[in-house]
Amino acid sequence: MGGAFVAAAVLARLGTRIGLPTIPLFILAGALLGPHTPGFVLVQDPHDLGMLSSLGLVLLLFYLGLEFHLDDLRAGGRKLTLAGIVYLVLNVGAGLVFGFALGWGTSEAFVLAGVLGISSSAIVTKVLVDLGRIGNPETKAILGIIVIDDIFLAVYLAALQPVISGADSAVSAVGQAGKAFGFLLVLAILARWGTALIGRLIATKDNELLVISFLGAAVLMAGVAEMFGVADVIGAFMVGLMLGSTSSGDRIRELVNPLRDAFAAIFFFAFGLSIDPGDLPKVVVPVLAAVALTVLMNVLSGLFTARMYGFGPEPTAHVAITLTARGEFALILATMAATAGLDARLSPFIAGYVLVLAVLAPLAAGRSHRPARLLARVMPGDRSGKATEAETVEEPPEPVGVER
Repeated sequence: MGGAFVAAAVLARLGTRIGLPTIPLFILAGALLGPHTPGFVLVQDPHDLGMLSSLGLVLLLFYLGLEFHLDDLRAGGRKLTLAGIVYLVLNVGAGLVFGFALGWGTSEAFVLAGVLGISSSAIVTKVLVDLGRIGNPETKAILGIIVIDDIFLAVYLAALQPVISGADSAVSAVGQAGKAFGFLLVLAILARWGTALIGRLIATKDNELLVISFLGAAVLMAGVAEMFGVADVIGAFMVGLMLGSTSSGDRIRELVNPLRDAFAAIFFFAFGLSIDPGDLPKVVVPVLAAVALTVLMNVLSGLFTARMYGFGPEPTAHVAITLTARGEFALILATMAATAGLDARLSPFIAGYVLVLAVLAPLAAGRSHRPARLLARVMPGDRSGKATEAETVEEPPEPVGVER
């Protein structure tokens, strides 16, 4: 475990110096030091890090629940909801069609729908912060689409579980799905009306007790969720959703950060251990096709969002490119697929797909002026690449006698 932390840290330090995100670097570290790559083998059996890897997933989704606010979605109104729905229809729909076209199986096609359809909250947020775009007009649309992605993810994972677990019949599948959605409904009711009680139960001035309390709640609910046929990460997400709205929410967000970062790194590293680089050449063509399809769907979604909000070519390019990143959710689906014994080609395909887009999206986002020029040729109205009138913020008049 110590070697895994050090290896991930060293490679990530080298990569961040040239502007690469950490997620693909952690995966690469695992692949290079795993049992399938010639040379030094740090971890012979990926299952040795299984519990730590699961904890990384739980903490990732727990943190996402802490950051999730339904008020943000309501504040965005009809435009934001419509933009998010169009994004999901285009990307998830294309992913499902692509999955069936590959011919790997029905369950595999539904997994690929989520892999190609859901953006990476972690990478998108990091890109926006690193490039100083948090205050940009288009950023509200980007983050709103991410929120709708997250809502879809909770429902999608609950529905996917009985599909990939191989329910014996349609009746059995409906029964499993009903049990899963019933459990989610109970958690949703608690999140809506039980926040005050939960806040009083967890409240403490002692940081040590608070850490133990929220960590225990997240892991326990993840285990209970799994018993009800719901993905464990959704149980953790719902606990985060509840605790994020309590009076202790801000402190929990601060205290969970180092835990999330450390164990998420182990999750990505452990996923890399399971990758056999020898399998990657077999999926090069599907990976490149999937990347091209994702870029196309994101451009179409970006153009739709731009039309609703009145964005010019450059903000449109920001929306389209930033949301192209794929990361933690795709790897969650890869882990679920491997556990369910689905087609062995899924893991190397998802690994290659995530590696390409997790590197390509941040690099392209920093050079979005180039695709903006291309978009200017196809967008109606202003083709100059500058912000439209809706994006222009007028400066207040300067006080008389005050020099700039």
